[in-house]
Amino acid sequence: MSISYKRHRFPAEIISYCVWLYYTFPLSFRDIQKMMLYRGIEVTYEAIRKWCRKFAQAYANHIRRHRPKPADK
Repeated sequence: MSISYKRHRFPAEIISYCVWLYYTFPLSFRDIQKMMLYRGIEVTYEAIRKWCRKFAQAYANHIRRHRPKPADK
């Protein structure tokens, strides 16, 4: 299963960056909204919240599948 970004206004890089910021650092959706605004990208905190709900589990599954196994060298 691949992650589909169809029918989203913003490119995949922006969506994944916002989700990464939210789950990596202790930031609120509004903090991320301000950070993106400083970079010239106007996105609402509600859009970021929806992206986090929609894509976070898919990102975690992808990372889990591709990490090295304990027996790998």
